Formats: sequence, C-alpha cells, structure tokens
Amino acid sequence: MLTFLAAIAADDNSGGGASSIVPFLLIGLIFVAMYFLMIRPQRRRLREQQDLQRSIGEGDEVLTTSGVYGFVVATDDDVVWLEIAENVEIRIAKGAISKVVQPAESADDATTDTSDSDDANTDS
Repeated sequence: MLTFLAAIAADDNSGGGASSIVPFLLIGLIFVAMYFLMIRPQRRRLREQQDLQRSIGEGDEVLTTSGVYGFVVATDDDVVWLEIAENVEIRIAKGAISKVVQPAESADDATTDTSDSDDANTDS
C-alpha cells in the first residue's frame, strides 16, 4: 500500500499528476452510480414492503408470495392467519405476504360509474 502511494507521489512530481487521478475518479463514479441505480431503489422497495406488512389488518384480502389468495382472520407479531376457503385457515409468516388485493367491488363500481355516465351522455 505504501509503495502504491509512493508511486502516485512520484507521478505527481513528474507533472503527470492529473492522469493518475482519473482512474480513482472513475472508480468513485462507478460506486456512486451503483448506489443510485441499485442500492437506493432496493431500500425503497424494502421500506414499502415493510409498510405494507405493518398495515395488514383483519378482513384484508392478500396475496402471498406463493400465489395463495386469502382473507386475514387474525394477526400476531409476525404470524398471519389466512382463510383460503370456507372453514380452511392457514398460518403464514407476515413476510410471505406480497401484496394486499384491492376489493373487486370498488373496481366494478369504477367501471360502472364510467359506463353510466356514458349512457347518460348518449341519451341527451
């Protein structure tokens, strides 16, 4: 390490110091790019997943990472009880929940509202 630093100092004395700094700047630029392109988005996704898992409550319809849909019946610290069929409950880890499914009724209402307004406009 000391010989490397001595070589850099010797290059600086010879007048070619700017060319020896460029590789270090490029390496630094690569690390900055990796932070913004890889590490920061991963932290954001992790934070969103943790917020989702904290917000899960009874009655929510969820999708697990294995593709099982179910309604939350009860929650403990890190365990969730899902009802996947009538009188069929399973116990899963809270970390195995990938997303909360939006109720189909609200999606149907949104499509019905737009079709109703279109019908009203065509009648006039």
